[in-house]
Formats: sequence, C-alpha cells, structure tokens
Amino acid sequence: MLERSELAVIIPAFNESATITQVVTSILTYGQAIVVDDCSTDNTATLAKAAGAIVVNHSKNLGYDTALNSGFAKASHCGYSYAVTFDADGQHNHTLVKQYLSYLQKDHDLVLGIRPHYARIAELLFAVYTRKRFGWHDPLCGMKGYRMSLYKERGWFDSYKSIGTELAFYGILKNKKFIQIPISIVERKGIPKFGQRWIANYKIFRAMLLSFIKRSN
Repeated sequence: MLERSELAVIIPAFNESATITQVVTSILTYGQAIVVDDCSTDNTATLAKAAGAIVVNHSKNLGYDTALNSGFAKASHCGYSYAVTFDADGQHNHTLVKQYLSYLQKDHDLVLGIRPHYARIAELLFAVYTRKRFGWHDPLCGMKGYRMSLYKERGWFDSYKSIGTELAFYGILKNKKFIQIPISIVERKGIPKFGQRWIANYKIFRAMLLSFIKRSN
C-alpha cells in the first residue's frame, strides 16, 4: 500500500454487504479505502472496517453526494494528497486506480472516467450537454480522481446534490488540467445506486438543470 499521505479511495456505500469486502481489499493495494456508510441496514460498515477501511458512519441516510462530502472531509483531515471516488458495488475496475494516481502525481488536477455506455437516457442527455459545453464526455461516471489541493481550494465537494459533478465542474471552469480516460465497468446487480428508474432520472435531470443554471450565472 502507498504511504498514508498519498491516496485516499473514497467509497460511498449503502447496503453493500455483498461486495464491500472485496472492493476494500482490492483497493488497499493502491491506497487507503475510506468507506462512508450512509446508514446501511446491513453490516456494510462492520465488513468494511474488518477489511481495512477507514469507516465514516452516517446516523441517517443522507444520499450519495453527502456521503462523498463526508469522505472528502475525512481525506482532507487525514492529510491525503490525492483522492479517487469509487463505487461500492464492484462496478469499477480496481486496477485503474493505479493509472488514475499516475496522472494525479504528474500534473493533472482531475482524472475523469468515460464509461463504454450510459445506463439511462438522462445520463446521455447530461453527457451531451457537458461534452458540447465543456468537452467533458461522461459527467456521471462515478470513478473520478482529484488532487486534494483542488478540494481545499474550493472548500467543499458538493453543495447542491450534483451527483458527484460539482467539484469537477469547478476544476474545468478554473482551467485546471484534466484528462479523460476510458474505463471498463461490471454491470450492477440489484437496485441502482441512484434508486428506481424514475427517481434516478429525476435526480439526474435536476442535477443537470442546476448545473446549467449555476454555470450560466
């Protein structure tokens, strides 16, 4: 594992007991896993801690973006230099973490993943908007890499439930150096992380609308 001051892999989790042990174990090769347990009703937190993760517990379910906020706050408090966001359900390929880190250690402030396809029409529309406006191909890919200096400059990760896009938007608009790389994913089994289809589409359209409004001001 890398030195403590190098890399935190931030993993928001809600009822992911089936996959969390394997995910955490695979991550420890590259850096420290920080699992934010968003008030799971199963033993996700216990399994994550046993596997070697730093666990941040929410006393009630606060959602994906708030979990990421908590993870970044913990990573900042612990003094990590880099952070990669990573899904708890096993969709992401852990070997890509090393590639993300190599770009961050050079001179990139952001590393943004591009999935082979979009899961929903709302994701496609969001991607069309960000690609045409900012050259950003897949805003809702959950695997992103950040220099912690970018987070500290901004002061927070998310303020409007942006589905993990606000800090990256900030970096792009501030002309920070970023790179986009294709990633492979394993299809998730069970309930999607954003909820049922109509709920997921609502959340995505809301985030897209707020992003448009905030970028237009």
